[in-house]
Amino acid sequence: GFYQVLGQARQRVRSHFDALIAAPQDQDEVVVRDQAVALWMTEQSGAEGQEDLQALGFRALESSWHLLHEFRTSRQVTHQQAVGRERLDKLMPMLINACAQQADPDLTLQRVLRLVEAILRRSAYIALLVENPHSLERLAMLFAASPWVADTIARYPMLLDTLLNEATLLNPLDVDTLKNELRQVLLRIPEDDLERQMDALRQFKHSHVLRVAASEIAETLPLMKVSDYLTWLAETLLQAVLDLAWHQMVDKYGRPTRADGTPCEQDFIIVGYGKVGGIELSYSSDLDLVFIHDADSSGVTDGDKSIDNNVFFARLGQRIIHILTSKMASGELYETDMRLRPSGNSGLLVSSLKAFQDYQENNAWNWEHQALVRARVVAGCPRLARRFAEVREAVLSRPRDEAQLRQEVVAMREKMLGHLSTYKELELNEARLAADCSFDLKQDPGGIVDIEFLAQYLVLRWSAQKPAMTRWTDNMRILDSALEQAILSAEQVTALQNAYLLYRSQTHALALQHGSGKVSAEQFVEQRRQVREIWRKTFN
Repeated sequence: GFYQVLGQARQRVRSHFDALIAAPQDQDEVVVRDQAVALWMTEQSGAEGQEDLQALGFRALESSWHLLHEFRTSRQVTHQQAVGRERLDKLMPMLINACAQQADPDLTLQRVLRLVEAILRRSAYIALLVENPHSLERLAMLFAASPWVADTIARYPMLLDTLLNEATLLNPLDVDTLKNELRQVLLRIPEDDLERQMDALRQFKHSHVLRVAASEIAETLPLMKVSDYLTWLAETLLQAVLDLAWHQMVDKYGRPTRADGTPCEQDFIIVGYGKVGGIELSYSSDLDLVFIHDADSSGVTDGDKSIDNNVFFARLGQRIIHILTSKMASGELYETDMRLRPSGNSGLLVSSLKAFQDYQENNAWNWEHQALVRARVVAGCPRLARRFAEVREAVLSRPRDEAQLRQEVVAMREKMLGHLSTYKELELNEARLAADCSFDLKQDPGGIVDIEFLAQYLVLRWSAQKPAMTRWTDNMRILDSALEQAILSAEQVTALQNAYLLYRSQTHALALQHGSGKVSAEQFVEQRRQVREIWRKTFN
């Protein structure tokens, strides 16, 4: 089946990678086969071209020949200046050669040509590739392995530097080095040049995400480490964004003051919910964020252009969102979702910790407490972060009516499933899952959301008696705690964790393939059965 083929392909990629990574740079010349040279350098008929492609191992002869021929005779190529054309003539046979070594040369060629089109006018990039012939094999391999990687590099060709740097490509940094590297990058930019700072943040993100993707494809980084790394990256960038926004605001309005009249030291936190809170980011996850401050709500700032503290923090929040979400040539930094703040879209963008606590204790719905299970501070003031953790713990540890809690969690889950067509089919066919039916890894019964809801329920149900249940925000460690506190059996925890890791791993693989989050319903049948079984035991 598909997975066997995928496994074999990965094995191949792995062996190629090992060969490349082990390769010293002063190796023998890359041998470019004559057919690859002829395909680009000579005026061939379709029949001759297809014969050469076949000799190189291409299979979709007509379409690959057509692609190459169209590109070679296109206006942008024929009208190139002499230096650029000379470089392109060196590069193309090498690229055709590198594509020919992949499992699917035709598809690889298609993806690689998009990159070449994107860099035609920047002949320095073409020169860079020509000077790194061994790296072309790695480029072809990554493009073959993932359309996501191919699209990202074609969209942001500056990432070629990252891709060609063999020493760092498969060695993502630890969190302190990551912070340090970003600090160095920003130090080189004048403090008042926000546009360049925003661009630098985006380039930094793209470069590190690419390193993670390459490491995941090469299987040098396991799944949990991939999410850890993407989460650290987001935290590092969020802290930098907060610092930039804070300095700009203080320069303009002065510092907000505390109740005793002293000026604030960045008394502000960014709380991550959802995937960033649960340390589960994937390649294109958005960020669920909530902003909280701790200044005196009735105070004013101490600058010449003094404004109310509340106005200062509201504008600080807007500025952070502007830096994160502005669409630039280098893309946006992160999509953000602020709907989990107190009172949702109708609430203030930034609330004080006191207002946040008051809302959670008196007005929040049960699903908002479920969301709070995954909330943790991802940037900002450490002192305020500790106070937030205390508020979170107090809210989660409140005694709850067990029957009512069960009913509300199930109702919320049913409501989510109501939006999905597959739910009814799956519930009806659970015994005889129709082979042509698909399984949505995240949303369908027995999938990721069931496991998340179970974990959240256990925290809300047991924290009053077992405060250790409030400690973690990620599903894996919440389930570990449920075992330590004797709430679930070892078999149940193993079943849930294994299913969860399998689903997440599959979700990542699909993201790198631009796939939807669905797989054939014949897959993961046993895992889904086990998750549903535990769900029924818990909620019925």
